[in-house]
Amino acid sequence: MEKFNPKSCVLICLLLLFGMFNLPVHAMTGKENKKADPPNIIVIFADDLGYGDLSVFGHPTISTPNLDRMAFEGQKWTNFYVAAPVCTPSRAGLLTGRLPIRSGMSSDKRRVLFPDSKGGLPQSEITIARALKGNGYQTAAIGKWHLGHLSPHLPTDHGFDSYFGIPYSNDMDKVEKTDHYTLAEEERYQAYNVPLMRDKEIVERPADQRTITRRYTEEAVGKIKEFGKDPFFIYLAHNLPHIPLFRSAEFRDQSLAGIYGDVIEEIDWSVGQILEALKAEGVAENTLVVFTSDNGPWHVFRTHGGTAGPLRGAKGGTFEGGMREPTVFWWPEGIQPGVVRDMATTMDLLPTFCAITGTDLPDDKIYDGYDISPLLRGTGKSERETVFYYRGQQVYAVRKGDYKAHFITQLEYGNPTAHPVTQPPVPLENTATVLETPLLYNVNVDPGERFDIAADHPEIIAEIRAVMEAHKAGIEPVENQLEK
Repeated sequence: MEKFNPKSCVLICLLLLFGMFNLPVHAMTGKENKKADPPNIIVIFADDLGYGDLSVFGHPTISTPNLDRMAFEGQKWTNFYVAAPVCTPSRAGLLTGRLPIRSGMSSDKRRVLFPDSKGGLPQSEITIARALKGNGYQTAAIGKWHLGHLSPHLPTDHGFDSYFGIPYSNDMDKVEKTDHYTLAEEERYQAYNVPLMRDKEIVERPADQRTITRRYTEEAVGKIKEFGKDPFFIYLAHNLPHIPLFRSAEFRDQSLAGIYGDVIEEIDWSVGQILEALKAEGVAENTLVVFTSDNGPWHVFRTHGGTAGPLRGAKGGTFEGGMREPTVFWWPEGIQPGVVRDMATTMDLLPTFCAITGTDLPDDKIYDGYDISPLLRGTGKSERETVFYYRGQQVYAVRKGDYKAHFITQLEYGNPTAHPVTQPPVPLENTATVLETPLLYNVNVDPGERFDIAADHPEIIAEIRAVMEAHKAGIEPVENQLEK
């Protein structure tokens, strides 16, 4: 037997090591180095859902097991905002990644589009659908649009291959004088002559809103099956729980929380149906699903409106309850589960979707969103330091880090004293009031905005004011679409 030679052993080891490092990368990593397929994306957007309306966000009697499961398997976001506290500008902000004032989709006179409006989202805007479609994605819009009900402002004019839904709010085209609350109690959908559209054609009028959530769900499930393995983007914008409330027969009187709870629980059922369809088609692992709402709840409709939970304010206003929304991200293959407390907004979705799909975003516009994919993957923090709270075309408040300063106050839609825990510490007027001394809150310590600390921190107010003035100086005036 040949005598063992340590030098020969070292030489062999080095040769083996050298060979290993010169193997093709895929030979070393196998499946791990396989180029990831671009993810499918589904955005589910509720209408007037409050921060406290889901069980995973603290509601004691509304049951939302599917959204709860999404939050436990994915991410629950506690500081997620929308672009505006009312429908039209909020939706414009989500789809374009830009503050609605930049696209002419906000107004101090008509805060949203109406059935007699001629304007809508300009063709110059790049929507999520248009951007992704340019990268080979199939696209579908389902539900409430509210960015213009006439061409060239409809979904199929803005990058969506198909559209099925109601083009504006479900309380419009009202043909009965009876109040909304009574009509909702009786569920008389015929009182609202709202059209249901497929692409650019009206297919039903008035839309039977008692079955609208179910039909939107069936449409979404059908699209998932139709799209198959090719990448797709679905924007599902529910008309509810916006007043008037409607629910399918199967959900009538099922919730401990009454008719409002029935409506939310049917939306949660819808979420479950979509997740099951993704699994059945074998695409669940690589599909990002985002659930949030367009603005806060309507306080004026008693038990037919939602709750902002611990937050002060409601739909239409710039306190937290009007613009901070319950938000869940779910993506089995690409997300780091947990609770995310960093600030983000719906305007961050466009750049994030472009980043995770390898889609180029035109650089000829100012975008107000940030790529939050590092937060989704658990590899980084949010770049967002500020949130601007617009009411119409005016900045009413600004959040920078922990602190939020209110420079203008005004009543939101409905009763501002409906939430006794968040009774306003100062009276608010129905007209805009420019405050000589702004209100200041640490909204991490005091998310209910109950304790004004302006007197203790004039330097913070000065810093936030400087941020606001610099922002306002960079806004270029554009043609207003809501006043056409």
